[in-house]
Amino acid sequence: MQTQGGSRLGDIAPEELSAEQAAVLEAVQRGRGFVPKPFKIWLHSPRLAERMEALGTYLSTNSSLSNRELEIAVVVVARRLSSPFVLDAHLRAAAKAGHPPAVVDALREGRVPELAGTRERAVYEIARTADDAAPASDELFAQAVSALGREGLADLLALIGYYTAVGVAMKLHRVPVEAR
Repeated sequence: MQTQGGSRLGDIAPEELSAEQAAVLEAVQRGRGFVPKPFKIWLHSPRLAERMEALGTYLSTNSSLSNRELEIAVVVVARRLSSPFVLDAHLRAAAKAGHPPAVVDALREGRVPELAGTRERAVYEIARTADDAAPASDELFAQAVSALGREGLADLLALIGYYTAVGVAMKLHRVPVEAR
């Protein structure tokens, strides 16, 4: 998946940052150890960026989902949104999180992967059906609650929403896939 046209990111030069924007960047760096690209978009609204930082840092470092589970959900969301930057970055992260190449390839190609256990399968199915017109079936809902618990399901739903915002923002701004 390639983007057409140039990137639409509107970088803010360090000397042009407001005190509020600089504080958000510092918090992101402190919470994540780096500044993810979506913050170049959200930084134009520092109050939004501050809240996205808190949610994103929680989801990536403190939620009840494992890194493997998180990457499954993010890849499914990115693929459904056709968001090349997010898809590429999180396919690489899925491999680093320990998913075997066959799982990464299936996720890349939109095929149902052979996942390690009930938690991973529940994450995949909820992420896969999240934007369907009808809510998930009672059976799938019960499987997700059984596998993830209500806390895990709540974390998963927030993760899906967060990465929907990330995927849409990165796609709209034509953020190119990073060279490897």
